[in-house]
Amino acid sequence: VSRGKAFTFAHWEGAVIERNRSNLRTRLVRWLPDGIRLVAIGDDGNEEAIVVIHGNGFEERIEHLDIGRPVELVPSPKDDLIVLSNHRFELILIDLKRKKASIIDKHPYEPTFGAVFSPDGCWVAYHLVKSPHTSVIKLLEVSSRKTREITGGEFRDHSPAFDPDGKYLFFLSHRDFDPVYDTQLFDLSFPRSMRPCLVTLRKDVPSPFVPLPRPPGGKTGENHAENSARKKSEKPKPIVIDFDRIQDRVLAFPVSDGCYGKISGLPGGKVVWSSFPIEGSLKKNWFDVETDGKGNLEKYDFEELRRETLFSGISTFSLSQDSKTMLVRYGNKLRVLKAGEKPDEKFEKEPPNRKNGWLDLSRLSVEVDPAGEWRQIFRQAWRLQRDNFWTHNLSGVDWELVFKRYYPFLEKIASRSELSDLIWEMQGELGTSHAYEIGGDYRSEPNFSQGFLGADLSFDPKKKKWNIAHIVRGDGWEEGRDSPLNAPGLQISEGTLLVSVNGIPLNQRNSPYELFMNRANREVNLEIINPGKKATRSVVVKLLSDETKARYREWVRKNREKVHSLSKGRVGYVHIPDMGAIGYSEFHRAYLAEVEHEGLLIDVRCNGGGHVSQLILEKLARKRVGYCVSRWNPPEAYPTDSPRGPIVALTDEQAGRLLESELGAG
Repeated sequence: VSRGKAFTFAHWEGAVIERNRSNLRTRLVRWLPDGIRLVAIGDDGNEEAIVVIHGNGFEERIEHLDIGRPVELVPSPKDDLIVLSNHRFELILIDLKRKKASIIDKHPYEPTFGAVFSPDGCWVAYHLVKSPHTSVIKLLEVSSRKTREITGGEFRDHSPAFDPDGKYLFFLSHRDFDPVYDTQLFDLSFPRSMRPCLVTLRKDVPSPFVPLPRPPGGKTGENHAENSARKKSEKPKPIVIDFDRIQDRVLAFPVSDGCYGKISGLPGGKVVWSSFPIEGSLKKNWFDVETDGKGNLEKYDFEELRRETLFSGISTFSLSQDSKTMLVRYGNKLRVLKAGEKPDEKFEKEPPNRKNGWLDLSRLSVEVDPAGEWRQIFRQAWRLQRDNFWTHNLSGVDWELVFKRYYPFLEKIASRSELSDLIWEMQGELGTSHAYEIGGDYRSEPNFSQGFLGADLSFDPKKKKWNIAHIVRGDGWEEGRDSPLNAPGLQISEGTLLVSVNGIPLNQRNSPYELFMNRANREVNLEIINPGKKATRSVVVKLLSDETKARYREWVRKNREKVHSLSKGRVGYVHIPDMGAIGYSEFHRAYLAEVEHEGLLIDVRCNGGGHVSQLILEKLARKRVGYCVSRWNPPEAYPTDSPRGPIVALTDEQAGRLLESELGAG
C-alpha cells in the first residue's frame, strides 16, 4: 500500500497492478483465500468500512457493520472470514459472505490482539490482556464461537503462531525474572525478560526439546515419518486440540532470555523468530514510527535442537500463507526469501533479483492529488479525535459543528504546512493538552549545515579582528558535546583573535559564521593570535554541527555553582530538561552527585514534558528512616539515595507540563 493505494505485483517479473483506481484510500490490505480478491479497510472520504476488491477492480463496500476504527485485520486461509481488532479494544469475527459480525472478546488495556488463524482455518489464536502487566493466550473455535484460555494469566504472553504441522502453538512470553543490577545506583530491573515458548496442542505430543534415539547422521523416526507424510499431502490436516490440562503443557525454548519481536512456525519442525539488542534510549526519536534494522532473524530446529542466526539487520518479517516464503523488512527495504534459509551472500550486492531476494520498490508509481489527500487527512484527523478523545462527549464541544466550521478552509490552503496549521486550530477547539498533529509529507528543504565553534564571537573594531569572547565548557570526553577549541594541545583561551578561516581573511563584513556555512562536522584551518602575542599561528579544529548540548551543560554547571555559592554549599541543584529519556538521564547524573546536600533545588524550567515523572517522583518521595552505620565508613542513608532535607521546585511558563503533574507539588 502506498499513499492509500493498493498494489499487487510478482516479486521480480511482470507488471505492477494498482487494485483500487477510485478515490478510495485503503489500509490493512490482505489477500483472501482465493488469491484473487483483496480485503481492506477503505476510506471513501466519509467513514471507513470493510471493502472487498475483486479481480476486475470492483470494490464491494460493506457499509452497515459497526467495526469502529480497525487496527488489525487477519483473513482466514480457507473461508471468507476475517478477524479484526479496533480502537474500542474489541476482537471481531466477520463473515464476508453473510456480512455479519460477532464480537469475540474485549479487553480494557490495548487495541491489539495479535490474532492469527490456524492453517486449517478452524481456530483463531490471540492474546487477551488481563491486567496492566499480564495477558493470556486464548483460542477461538470458529465454528462454535467458543473461546478458551491456553496460558494461565500469571505472565505477559503474546504473539501466538500456529505450527504448520499442527502439533504446537508458539508464543512469546515475559516470564523470566532474572534481575540485573544497575551500574550507576542501587537498583535492579528486568531488561531481558522474554523467551519464546510453545504449548503442545495434543496430549500425545512429547516435548520437542527431549532428543529421541537415532543413528549417527540419521533423523529421528518420528520426524522422518511425519516429514515424508507431509510431502505426500501438502494439504493441512485438521488441527486437533486437547484442552485438558493444556496450561500444564507450556514449555519455554532452551534459549537465553532477551528481547524478541515475533515468532512463526515453519514446516518440518522449525521455528523462526526475530530478536533485538537491548540499547539505551538517548538516541531514539520519540516520534519516529520507522523500525530500525537492528534485529536478527533466528531459526530453531527441533531435529538438531539448535539455534541459528540466519541474518542480521532486520526490522520485522512475515510468512506466506503456506509458511514456505518469507518477506523480510530491513528498515525501508524489502526482501523475499525461502523461509528458514540463509541468503546467498555472493549475490548480495547485485541489483534486486531472484537470486538475492531484494525487491525493486521503484517499480511502483503513484499519482498524487494533494488537494484530495488533504481533504482525506483532515477528515481522518477529525474522526480520530471523535473516536479517541478521552471523554465520550468531547468535553461538551459540538464536534460536528467544528468540522463544518473548519472544513471550508481546505479550499484556501496551498501547502502541507498550512494543512497542519488548520488541523492544529481545529483540535484547539477541544481546549485540551496533548492533541498533536505530527509528521506529514513535506518537501525536503535545502540543507546548509552550519558549523559551530562552541564559542561567543564578537568583532573588535579597534583591533579590526574577530575576538573569541567566551569558550563554552561542555563534556570534553564525549565528541560533539564540547567546544573544539578546548581540545588538548590547542592552547586557545578567551581573548584569542581570529585572523582567517581556511586562508580567507576575516573582517567586519566577512564573518567566521559565513565561512562556517556547509562545514558542520568538518575540519577547518584557523589562523589565530593568542592574547598578549603578535605572531599568528594556525590550528585545525573540527566544527560542531550543533552546540546546544555543550551550551546546556555549561548552563547547568553555572546554575549549580551559583546555588552552591549562595547557599554556602548546603543546597544541591538538579535540572530536568524533559520527562523523557534525556531528562531521566540528566536527573540521575545530577541527583546522585547532589543528594547528600541538606536541601535540593529541582529546576524544571523549560521542561519539554514526557512520561517518566512518576519514576523521578518515586526517588524524590523517599524518606530517610535510618542509617546503616559501620565502624569505618560514614553513615549510609536508608533508603539509599533518599533526599537529606527539603526540596524546592523551580518552574516557569516554558515548562511542558504542570509542575503538579511532574513533581507532585500542590
